[in-house]
Amino acid sequence: MKAEDAYLDAIGLMENGDVEKALEMANTAVEKDPEHIDAWWLIADLSLPKNTPPDLKQASRALSACKKVVAINPERVDAWVRGGRLIADELGMYEDALAWWQKCREHVPYEAVPVIEQTAILTDMGMYSEAMGRLESLMLDDLEVGAQQMARVGRLHGLVQKAATQESQQHFKPWQKKHPGWGAIEARSRKAPVSENFIFMLTTVPFLMVEVFLARGLFGDGWSGFCLTSLLILFTVGLGMRFSRQIFQTVNRPAFNLLRAMDVESSSGYTIIPEHLRTQRLYMFLYTKRPKAFQERLGLIIKQNKSMPRSWKPTIPDLDSHLDELGYIETEEESLEAPSYEEE
Repeated sequence: MKAEDAYLDAIGLMENGDVEKALEMANTAVEKDPEHIDAWWLIADLSLPKNTPPDLKQASRALSACKKVVAINPERVDAWVRGGRLIADELGMYEDALAWWQKCREHVPYEAVPVIEQTAILTDMGMYSEAMGRLESLMLDDLEVGAQQMARVGRLHGLVQKAATQESQQHFKPWQKKHPGWGAIEARSRKAPVSENFIFMLTTVPFLMVEVFLARGLFGDGWSGFCLTSLLILFTVGLGMRFSRQIFQTVNRPAFNLLRAMDVESSSGYTIIPEHLRTQRLYMFLYTKRPKAFQERLGLIIKQNKSMPRSWKPTIPDLDSHLDELGYIETEEESLEAPSYEEE
């Protein structure tokens, strides 16, 4: 059987809902022709379940197929995007994800997605100065940011700007065993995070009930009274949401810090979280909210129990590797011809 025939059979089986046999035929196609890019992409697609998060095996298999696709055609931005999301979001390999996105930049340097993803990863890791550098490169390199991406860039910029007003000592670095953030985690370890909705209900809903009760007396009946009451309620809701978000971020700071510690463990392969914290309510709550593949991979790291070296620091790739010696993008003409990728 030829590779193309096996690939077409895989397409037919997939359309009939037989995913396992379709995957077998797609694998047959790449065995016959290791450069069959469509078959590799089909493997990546078939390896991922449609309605549930992938487990470790499924995510790893899909990632391997994505690597094959970009090796054959480095300008396949859709494969770079899927691979990057698998590495970071599902597997929690954040340092590897930074390197993955930088490789993407080397091949499609005018694509904005890699820069935005690097910014998000660096922000999650608490490396705010590096994240700000990535945001600045969006403008310096004149990258086109899609409408859907712009909102995310705005949120990231707000987080980085807020961090810039804080002392660097306040930024939790889990690899520093004596960082004061560990004390806050210890103090909150027996409690689950407080939801933003609960805070809103506790702080804002009582005011809304009072406003509704007094509205008729204050504004009277009729259309004008209804409009004034509606404006007051909208103002109170907006103010309450903003206040609730601030309280949510402050109260749950230990939970966010513990999430970062879990991310560092998953990314580095070393354990840093004290064993007694893993049985506490806060850790268990956060652990069960992580993707299935992340949980399985982190479980393997915990089982190996390799302590983090004192000198460890996150490994960041050369974020200017896509530039030439003069600081300009090397493949300008080729990159301008490549289609821009808009996130779904």
